[in-house]
Amino acid sequence: MSSSDAAAALQIPDPAPGVESTWFVVPLFNEGQVVGDVIRSLRETYPLVVCVDDGSVDDSARIAADAGAAVVRHPYNMGQGAALKTGIDYALRDPAMRQVVTFDSDGQHQVADAAAMIAKREELGVDLVLGSRFLDSRTKPGLLKRIVLRGAVWYTNLTSGVKLTDAHNGLRVLGREACEKITIEQNRMSHASEIVEEIGRHKLSVAEHPVHILYTDYSRSKGQSVLNAVNIVIDMFLR
Repeated sequence: MSSSDAAAALQIPDPAPGVESTWFVVPLFNEGQVVGDVIRSLRETYPLVVCVDDGSVDDSARIAADAGAAVVRHPYNMGQGAALKTGIDYALRDPAMRQVVTFDSDGQHQVADAAAMIAKREELGVDLVLGSRFLDSRTKPGLLKRIVLRGAVWYTNLTSGVKLTDAHNGLRVLGREACEKITIEQNRMSHASEIVEEIGRHKLSVAEHPVHILYTDYSRSKGQSVLNAVNIVIDMFLR
C-alpha cells in the first residue's frame, strides 16, 4: 500500500490552509478571564499568534504568553487601531508570512470562520477577505448596534468607494501586500473605516465572508456591544 493510500485509509485530515504562513494578530485589553482559552483554541490549528497587550492592568499578557502566544506590550492603552498596527508590523518581520488574520481576544470570533476566510482568499486570489455579520443569519447584534453598524457601512461605502455589508467587523484576512500597503493611523475604533478607505485608495481586491459572532454573556457584561457602537459614532464624527 502506498503512503497516500495509507493516509486515505486512516482518513488523516488535510492541514488547515496557510498554517505555516499565517499570523493571527490579537489585540488584548483586560481580557484575562477568557484570553487563555481564545489563544489555546487558535493554536490547536494555527500556531503563529501575536497578542498586543494594549496597557492591560490585569494579568492578560501573562495568560496569553502562558497559552503560547508571542506578546508585545504597549506601555499604556492606545486603542485597538494602534494594537493592530503593532501586531501587523510584528508579523511583517517574518519573511514567510503570507497573510495576517485580525482576531478579537474576547471570545466573539471563531477559528472555523477564520479558516474558511483563509481558504477563500487562497481560492479567489484576492488581497483581503473581510468578515460580515450581516451575511450570517445566526449573528444577532442588539438593535442599537445594528443601527450604528448599518450607518457605519453607509458612511464607509460612501467615502471609500468599496461596497461592503459590514465595515466594522474585526475578523479580517489580509494578504502580505495588503499589510504592506495599508496604513493605520487611527488608534481607536475608526481604524476600521480607515482600513476600508485604504482598500479603496490602493485598489486592493476584496471579498466578504459570512461570520458568526458570538455575543456572549461575558462580552455583554463588559458593555462591549453598546459601548463599541457609541465609540464608532464618536470616532466617525471626530474624523
